[in-house]
Amino acid sequence: MMMTYRSVDPTKILTRHEMAAVLAELRRKAPRSAGAQQNLVIFRLASCCGLRVSEIAHLQIADVRIELARPHLRIRRGAAKGGKARIVPLWWDAGTLADLAAWKALKLQEGAEFDDAFVANHSGTRLSRHTLRKRYRTACKILGPERLAYLTIHHGRHTFISHALAGGRTLAEVREAAGHANVSITSGYLHIVVEDTTIGELFQIE
Repeated sequence: MMMTYRSVDPTKILTRHEMAAVLAELRRKAPRSAGAQQNLVIFRLASCCGLRVSEIAHLQIADVRIELARPHLRIRRGAAKGGKARIVPLWWDAGTLADLAAWKALKLQEGAEFDDAFVANHSGTRLSRHTLRKRYRTACKILGPERLAYLTIHHGRHTFISHALAGGRTLAEVREAAGHANVSITSGYLHIVVEDTTIGELFQIE
C-alpha cells in the first residue's frame, strides 16, 4: 500500500530569522519582567519542543528532566494526544535546555513543588489553554501585526518539526518527539524550504 504525504503550509513555520528575533526580544525583557520570562518558556515549549497547548498546560516541574545525561521533557499519558506518553529531547538544542533549566531552578527556588505546573500563574495554578495561546502571541509581538494576524501557538509545533528535520534529525526521531501516530504525518514537513543554510544549527548542542 502506497503512503501519501500531506505537505505542510510553509506560512505555518516560523523562519530562523523570526525565531531569532522573538528569542532576542524575550531575553532582552526577561531580566526585568516575570511575564517575559514566562513567555520565553512558553515560546520554547511550543516552538523548540513542539508541545501542543494542552501538553504545555499539563506539564509538571518533575516532567522537566534536566538532571539526566539525555535531558528531556516527559509528556504524560493523560496530557498527550491519543493517550500515548512520550519523551521530547532537550539535548537537541543548548539554548532551549538552558532556558528551561533556568526556569525550573527559579520555580523551585520560589518554593514550587515537583508536581506543580511548570507554567503557572502567580497563585500557582496552571494556565488555561486560552491564556497560553494569548501568551504565545504576545511573545511573538516583535514579528508585527501582519504576521500575528494568523499566527497561533500550534504554529510553534509545526516550526519545531520542520526545523528538527532540516537540522538532520531522522523521521523516526522527529516522529517520536512529536508524538505523531505514523511517519506519513511527519513526512509532510520534509520539503519545507528554509531561508538560509544554517537552519539546522537551531537544534544542535554547541
